[in-house]
Amino acid sequence: MAGDEMQAMLEAVKRFVATEVAPKAATYEHEERYPDDLIGAAREMGLFGLVIPAEYGGLELPLPVFSELMETIARGWTSFASHLTSHSTVAYTISRHGTEEQKRAILPRMVGGELRAAILLTEAHAGSDLQAIRLSAGKRADGAYILNGEKTYISNGKRSNLLLVLARTDKAASPPKRGMSLMLVEKEKTSGIETGEPFTKMAFDRVDTCEVRFTDTVVGAGALLGGVEGKGLGQLLDGLEIGRLAIASSAVGLAAAALDEAVSFARERRAFGVPISEHQAIQLRIAGMATSLESARALTRTAATALEGSARTNLVAMAKLAASEAAFTIVTDALRIHGGAGYIRGITVERLFREAPLYIVGEGTNDILKLAIAKGILS
Repeated sequence: MAGDEMQAMLEAVKRFVATEVAPKAATYEHEERYPDDLIGAAREMGLFGLVIPAEYGGLELPLPVFSELMETIARGWTSFASHLTSHSTVAYTISRHGTEEQKRAILPRMVGGELRAAILLTEAHAGSDLQAIRLSAGKRADGAYILNGEKTYISNGKRSNLLLVLARTDKAASPPKRGMSLMLVEKEKTSGIETGEPFTKMAFDRVDTCEVRFTDTVVGAGALLGGVEGKGLGQLLDGLEIGRLAIASSAVGLAAAALDEAVSFARERRAFGVPISEHQAIQLRIAGMATSLESARALTRTAATALEGSARTNLVAMAKLAASEAAFTIVTDALRIHGGAGYIRGITVERLFREAPLYIVGEGTNDILKLAIAKGILS
C-alpha cells in the first residue's frame, strides 16, 4: 500500500471512529448490545487484514501505521479496538510461522472477517507461566491430533471461529517448552469444543471473554502450525509482539481520550467565578498528563519501528509497560479533574477509568514484563 493510500485509510478510519464508534460506545454498553454493525463495517474497511501480507489479500500495514491506527480506534472506544487485537496477533503468527498451505487456506478468510480469531493460552493454573499448561494434543497413528483440556479468560472466545491453541504435544519434554506446539482449530468444522458463558467483567463486556473446553477434539495433521512439533512457544512469543504493540497503542488511545475529556471539562466547569482550567492546580495536572501521553506515544512508535525490522525487541515490552501505566495514571487524573461528575455512569471518564486496568494485566502483566525486560537487558 502506497503512502498516500495509507494516509487516506487513516483519515477514513478517523472519520469512522468519530462519527460511528465514539458516539455509540455508551449506548452499546448501556443496552448491553454486541456491536455487530461496527464489526460489519470493520470487515468492509479491511480492518481484519491489517497485518496480513498483501499476497493473501491483506493490507500489510507498516507497524508504525498499524500502531497509529490502533491508537485511533481505541481513542474512540477501546472495546472496539480489542476486537482487532487478538485477531491481528493470530494473523501475524500464521503469516510468520505457518506453512504455505496454511497461509493460503486461512489468511484470505481472515482478511474479510469470515474467520475471526482468538488466541488460547491461559489455563486456570497457568497464566504467565505458560510452560505449566496441561492442555494436551496427543498424536494418533494416522497423524491427527486429539485435544483435551481447558483454556480460560479467552477474549473473543465465544464468537470467534478460528482458535490458535497452545498445547503440549510431548508431555515428557524437558524443559516443557520443547514439547509445546500451536494448533489451528476451526471451531465450526470441529466437534468436541464447548465454550462457557462469557464472564461479567469490570469493563469490556462488549468483548466476550470465556472458557473454552476441548474433549477428545480431533484435528488433522495440518492443524499443527508450521508443521513441526515443539516450536509453539517460540512462535507464540514472536506473535505476541504484535499483541503487545496493539495493547500499547490502544492504551495510548485511551490515555488520549482521557486527556481530551479532562481538557474539555476543565474549560466548561466553573469554580470561584472562572473556568477551572484557569486554576493553576488544574493546569499543572494537565501538563503532567499531556507529557506522559506524548512520552508513551513516542516510545510506542519507536517500538513499532524497531519491530518492523526485527523478529523481537525489548522495546515492545517497554512500550506496553509504559503506555499502560501512563494510561492508568492519566485517566485517574482525568477523574480527579472531573470530581464527582467523573464517578457517574454514562460519563466517558467513568468508562475509561474502568477500562484502563485491563492494559496493566493484559498481554502479560506489567510485573512479568518488567522481569522480561530486565532479562533482555542483562542477557
